[in-house]
Amino acid sequence: MPAGMRKLVQPIPGTPLPHGILNTCATVEDVQDVHELMGVEWMALGCCPVQEWQDPCLTDESAGEESPGERPEKQFCRPSVEHASPITLYAGAECSSIGWSYEEAVAHATATMELGEQHGLEAAFWSRLTADAVDLTPPAGPVSVAQGVAALEGALAEGYGGVGVLHVPAGLAALLGCCRILTEDPSTGALLTLAGNCAIIGAGYSTLNTGPGGIPADPGTAWMYVTGPVHIRRGPMDVIPDRSASLNIRTNDRRVLVERTYVVGTTCTVAAINVEACA
Repeated sequence: MPAGMRKLVQPIPGTPLPHGILNTCATVEDVQDVHELMGVEWMALGCCPVQEWQDPCLTDESAGEESPGERPEKQFCRPSVEHASPITLYAGAECSSIGWSYEEAVAHATATMELGEQHGLEAAFWSRLTADAVDLTPPAGPVSVAQGVAALEGALAEGYGGVGVLHVPAGLAALLGCCRILTEDPSTGALLTLAGNCAIIGAGYSTLNTGPGGIPADPGTAWMYVTGPVHIRRGPMDVIPDRSASLNIRTNDRRVLVERTYVVGTTCTVAAINVEACA
C-alpha cells in the first residue's frame, strides 16, 4: 500500500520505569513558589555524630584521688550548610502547522515531557553527583556488584547512619536481582537492601555511567553511587510560547516547548564505586 494511504493513529503510549528517581525512593514535592525553584540551602541534619559520654566521676579512675590530666569535654559539631541548584528540563515539538493545531502540539510536547522527565532528571542529577562524590574504588580496580553495594552502604552508615539511597544504572538491575541484593517492599513497591536502603534504578544513570570527575566507565564496568535521602522540589509545566508566537510564517512550521524546573537535594554522604558489569 502506498505510504500516502496510511491512516494516522494515536502514538504508542509509554510508561516510565517504576523504580526511577521520581518514584518511591525520593520525596517529590510539587511547589509553586518560584523562589524555591531558584535553588535552596539548608543546615545539614544527621551528618554530625551522636557520641557516648563517659562521666569521669563514675569511672574507676575517679575513685579516691583526683585523676591527673585534663577533664574530658563534650564535643560540639557545627552543622554544614548544604544547597541544591535548579535543573530545568524541556521537551520540544515541531511539525508543519498544516493539519497540526496548537493544542495538538502542546499535547504532544506535554506527553513527551511526562514520559521522559524522569530519564532527563536522572541524567542531570547524576552529573551533579560526579562533582562531589568520594571514590571508594580500591587500587586493584572494579569490584563485584555485591562488594560495591557493601562498600557504599558502609560509607553511608559511617557518614550518616540513616536510610539512604543507592543510585544504580538500569544496566545493572539484573545483576542486583540475581544475587538477591535488592528485594521489593510489597507495601510500597520500593527496592530495598538488607540494610534497609532504597535503590533507584535509573535509565538516565545508564545514559551517562560516569564516575567522580565525569570520567566514563571502562567497557565491562559501571558506576554506582550512594547518597543520603533525596528530596525533589518540582515546579509546574510551562508551555512556551503562546499560540501566535509558536508559528513560523516563513516555513509554516509550529514549535512548542514544555519546560519544568526541579531542585534535587541530598545530604551528608555522596560516594561512588566502580563495579564489574558481569555476574
